[in-house]
Amino acid sequence: MKKITLSAIAVLSVLPSTLSAEGFNLFSDAKWNGEIRPRFESVSVEDSTKKDAEAFTVRATLGLEAKVLGIDGLSLKVDGTTVQSIGGEHYNSSTNGQTGYELVKDPETTRFSQSYLQYKLGKTTAKVGRQIVNLDNERFIGSVDWRQMMQSFDAAVVSDSSITNLALSGAYVWGIKGITDLPATETDSILLNGSYKVNEMLKISAYDYILSSLHDTMGLAFTGTIPLSTAKIDYRAEYSVQKDASRDTDGGVVNAQADAAYYNLDALANINGIIVGVGYEVLSGTSGSDGKTAFQTPLATLHKFNGWADKFLTTPTGGLEDMSLSLGYTAPGLGKAMVVYHDFKTDKAMSGKSDLGSEWDILYTNAVPGFKGLSALAKAAYFKGGDVTGFDKDVTKIWLQLGYKF
Repeated sequence: MKKITLSAIAVLSVLPSTLSAEGFNLFSDAKWNGEIRPRFESVSVEDSTKKDAEAFTVRATLGLEAKVLGIDGLSLKVDGTTVQSIGGEHYNSSTNGQTGYELVKDPETTRFSQSYLQYKLGKTTAKVGRQIVNLDNERFIGSVDWRQMMQSFDAAVVSDSSITNLALSGAYVWGIKGITDLPATETDSILLNGSYKVNEMLKISAYDYILSSLHDTMGLAFTGTIPLSTAKIDYRAEYSVQKDASRDTDGGVVNAQADAAYYNLDALANINGIIVGVGYEVLSGTSGSDGKTAFQTPLATLHKFNGWADKFLTTPTGGLEDMSLSLGYTAPGLGKAMVVYHDFKTDKAMSGKSDLGSEWDILYTNAVPGFKGLSALAKAAYFKGGDVTGFDKDVTKIWLQLGYKF
């Protein structure tokens, strides 16, 4: 399959020049994009029977966007992406059989990460095919771009901004291609999102994510930037509820039950390059006898939330309360440095315990001087275990990464 996909990418690279004749062009105005992203990741877990993971992987993407049949507004977008391990696989990728090592979920895989037709008419855009979908801050719907292979959606998506300050998006999703090489998950889901920008200080967003055989999630978010004499403050206030699934996928859970809530308050101040932030996020849980469920966000870019050690990719049964503080600095030429502290607790006690641990996250990233499109990143996560089973072991993760886009 890998050879077939790579061969297909090679064929696409010559299509714009070959599929043309006098007075006729199947493809024209071709634009290329690409990315190469090598990364080293290490994972160590306290008192684990498994060996520490050391993963050296590289992601390479080659993309083509071209006008189709000479029709204004009609275009084709194709991205081919491959992820390969370098120097041996001393980690468990979830598919390589190396279960004696800790998990780094970057398996070797090659595929078309995007392949869709697009039509633009004024300020309305329609896309049909495999594509990346990132909605709002990616808390519910995202491409999981932190992992080497991104998450794609087989979908029909329509977005519109014809009315000033109003942005609307609707999608029908029939397949979800995750970060591994497993077959796309069949679904019958609908994603609805709209926002209205009142001014720079206030944007109101509303959404309804109808995930077939899982749940329906409906919510409101208020975001904006508050300018002060010596600083600006970006904020987000959000509330949503998760209810029984209103759609079912063939072969999936019928009338899946859900009853949960989510709320988030965060603010980030930039004072002449000094960054200070505070956040409080709650994903409700269940005691096991209250008829509730834990609030889940299975299609999110989860690495962006609740600590980079990725301890909470699935919400614990008792839910999650995450209080965070951040401090950093950013300036042109100096890059960005950040330190983030998280304190984790359950929303409802689990076997009489509520301490889910704490975490320190550290980041430095900057463009590499003298090399256009090249950036470097160093990052670490130090999770200190609490007293709840499954969250009581210390975890250390370290990343070193280069990224080149063209």
